[in-house]
Amino acid sequence: MSTVATRNRGPSQAARTTRASHGGEDADSAGWTFLTNHSHVLLCLVTDPQLPLRDVALKVGITERSVQRIVGELEVAGYLVRRREGRNNRYVIRRNLSLRHPIEMHKRLGDLISMVLGA
Repeated sequence: MSTVATRNRGPSQAARTTRASHGGEDADSAGWTFLTNHSHVLLCLVTDPQLPLRDVALKVGITERSVQRIVGELEVAGYLVRRREGRNNRYVIRRNLSLRHPIEMHKRLGDLISMVLGA
């Protein structure tokens, strides 16, 4: 029997391209961002509340399954509400809720959205 070694290839090409195109360092050397995937997913849904989750996944540079998990967690925590409209979902963001970490909980989600998107 032969064993095939696999290698973790790191972020997807889409994620590397996204980082590089937004004024970051060389995409391969950046390796991290100030905001989490949770905030990236949420910001995508603020920008387009009916964006299909597969498109969110492409924009964020993670799998569709990861986006589904994140949306579920944001829903359980009350930060977003999923509304069914025909065959599509529409996401309503609850901007008035406080951020979760003790360092930032004096700020609201809407403050984060305004800072990043100016919306």
